[in-house]
Amino acid sequence: MCAAENTVCHSREGTLPSHPKHSRQRGAAGELALSGPLVPGCLRTPWQPALLLSRRRRPSATEQGPMASGTERGPEAAGSPAVCYRELSRFPAITRAALGAATGGQTFLLYTECSRPDLPRRQLLRFSRHYSLRRTGGAGLAVSRAALSTEIHSQLLSQDSPTGQHRAVLSRCPQQGHELLEVWGSGGRSHSVDLTALGKHGLVYTEGPFACLAWSRSETRLLYVAEKSWPKPRPPCPWDVPGAARPVEEDEDEEGEQFVYREDWGEALSTRSVPVLCALDLEDSSLSVLEGVPEHLSPGQVRMGCRESPGGGPAWGCGMSPAVAQALWSPDDCGVVFVGWWHEPFRLGLRACSNRRSGIFHLDLASGLCELLSAEHSAACSPRLSPDGRCLLYLEGDLGGPHRQCLRLRMVSRALWAPGTALTWQTRQTVTVLDVVQEPTEGRSALLAAFAGLYAETLPLRCWAADSRRAVLGTPQRSRTDLLLVDTEVATVTNLTAGLPEGCWELLTLQWDLLVASCSAPHRPPSLVVAVLPPAGRELPLHWVPVEDAPTVPGVTWKTLTVQPPCSRQSPATHGAQAFEALLLSPPDSTAPHPLIVCPHGGPHAVFDACWRPSMAALCQLGFAVLLVNYRGSLGFGQASISSLLSHVGEQDVADTQLAVEQALHSEPLDPHRLALLAGSHGAFIALHLLAREPERYQACALRSPVSNLPALLGTSDIPDWRYASLGLPYSFERVPRAEEVATMLLRSPIAQATQVRTPVLLCVGARDRRVSPTQALELYRVLRARGVPTQLLWYPEGGHALAGVETEADVFRNCARWLLWHLGQPRQDGPGQHNP
Repeated sequence: MCAAENTVCHSREGTLPSHPKHSRQRGAAGELALSGPLVPGCLRTPWQPALLLSRRRRPSATEQGPMASGTERGPEAAGSPAVCYRELSRFPAITRAALGAATGGQTFLLYTECSRPDLPRRQLLRFSRHYSLRRTGGAGLAVSRAALSTEIHSQLLSQDSPTGQHRAVLSRCPQQGHELLEVWGSGGRSHSVDLTALGKHGLVYTEGPFACLAWSRSETRLLYVAEKSWPKPRPPCPWDVPGAARPVEEDEDEEGEQFVYREDWGEALSTRSVPVLCALDLEDSSLSVLEGVPEHLSPGQVRMGCRESPGGGPAWGCGMSPAVAQALWSPDDCGVVFVGWWHEPFRLGLRACSNRRSGIFHLDLASGLCELLSAEHSAACSPRLSPDGRCLLYLEGDLGGPHRQCLRLRMVSRALWAPGTALTWQTRQTVTVLDVVQEPTEGRSALLAAFAGLYAETLPLRCWAADSRRAVLGTPQRSRTDLLLVDTEVATVTNLTAGLPEGCWELLTLQWDLLVASCSAPHRPPSLVVAVLPPAGRELPLHWVPVEDAPTVPGVTWKTLTVQPPCSRQSPATHGAQAFEALLLSPPDSTAPHPLIVCPHGGPHAVFDACWRPSMAALCQLGFAVLLVNYRGSLGFGQASISSLLSHVGEQDVADTQLAVEQALHSEPLDPHRLALLAGSHGAFIALHLLAREPERYQACALRSPVSNLPALLGTSDIPDWRYASLGLPYSFERVPRAEEVATMLLRSPIAQATQVRTPVLLCVGARDRRVSPTQALELYRVLRARGVPTQLLWYPEGGHALAGVETEADVFRNCARWLLWHLGQPRQDGPGQHNP
């Protein structure tokens, strides 16, 4: 709380001020202005406190005060954005599950990890739950809670051993900050190793595409990925002290190296540079950084060349320097299978980009031979070994083009492998189990739904059935995320969750043919369910048994709208006329007509699936209807839909979004006079185009990490290749911008049409955004303010592109909701369709 004038300030987050002397005035340009002093470090705000969009009297300024901030004194009003968000954020997400088998094979112990925002403590609350599962014959399961929930402290990673008898836990010591790797079993803690004290590597990778913690089959070794150990920077030499001498031990070659630029992997991976594979031997507690990797594929050090390997594939020794990740032990524990990303001549951003050159490698620890198991020029990831050790399943995509795309499911099989033999993959055969799907196929029966392709970024860690023939995975299918069962022998797909009321499913684990999954819907928080996987050919119908059944949230209904665009001149074929979808979330019909918030997703190659989103449910409880638009180019609708957006960014996606709005207004009880836009990243790019094209249509707009100036991103984004690909232009590492290409990018940029914008705009940006520079929003802010458009900018010093984090997410929602509530007004009691300004 600022001392002067009792004004609320928030130094870390974008909380807006409340000032008792502020009065609302309308300036000559139509902008709401504030009278009264402005305290340094606080933002002026033109809007009043958040008011529930219900048919009741608007409180007076005296009753409510000029501005409610996140830290105001006194109780929060019932139904305010903060209260709605807090209530709906209390439902936990289920992040991990593991099964352990008890004696007899009929009883299983289920361990789960959950998380939810802890708003009072401003941190993520993580806790574990324990259950007992007992088979009751056939597909029957009896479920009981085995223990009370327990909070998880300081844990970074955990992984159960193949038998479920041991659990490896990576944690950080709160006092010293050291990373500890421990092993726990029925008798307590059996091993504890201080990784930091050993000094053999940097911080362990605990999240993102590089993170892994893998047990050997013998359960005597652990494998993980960490940052390479770098020498500590030396203190500067006292050049300014006359007669000062250099330290005797100083190495001339290391002089000044603390200022050498070290590349990283971009947005959300800024501390990831050179990963190394590390193995911990539990029998003698010895730790080693795998020497075979630096010698033959050293990440970031060795050059790659290729020689013929005994298996006929390339073996690598010079010219290649991939980053290693997603590692697992080979069946005989004599080798390691891992993913390697190429990064020469420089690294490109990896987050949400499945088009980076990468491969699946096998490193033989005895011979040091490293073989490439996947195609040389492809993007391969997520290797998963079958229970019998004969088959290796992985995802593969094309290089370049869309940053996310429809993927192939590939399998390396070793039919002649025998236990005890050396693992050389000499007899391997690689087949495509599922290929890229251009157009979604129609369902062949009532039980077998249409198949739209694979779009998952990773496969579940445990996705194989016990027969080593079938695998289960989750992937977007249009505006749903379903669980698909893939028979790798006959290359067939069975949708296990099609037609179920929950619109989003995630497989947590599959062990001993027990499926553990979470499911949710826009009006229902995540529930934990289990099922027994029947024998091949008899999977449907699958009987799901609830373990933790979340209640349906009142005040939220939803439906899927199918939108059919007209054939365009650019794409007269089926691509141009392919239907897309939008999810409509609404309050009860008794309060209709509803004001509508339009949300095109970011990406652009992403998707709004029908999952639980607390912020969207909160908007419904505040009285808004929300339209989540999956325009053409979204995931889950076939590769042809994704490709149709290339070279039409800023045109097709914008037209699709507006078409979805018009259809919703025509068919649903919505108020056409109260429309707003809420979007982030590329979705904000679409929203800005809509504001410029129809300046009188939308009454408010709130944007996060907006894209507004395409050519400016060529030198500031971690994915400059996307700026070319989005316009249908080829990209190479050597490419430099050309005048005509920059001109084309600028013409497609919202900043070029910003003079047409009249709608009040709220901008929320993170100062640490590597994907879309926050200067994009700053430039837009200045342009709009100069033209008298009501504009506010919230600047989060520690925020990245996603504006993630408990405190940041809550603050962004609270301020966006208040902005929308203020500028849309609320309905009067004397008739539908009438609204206050």
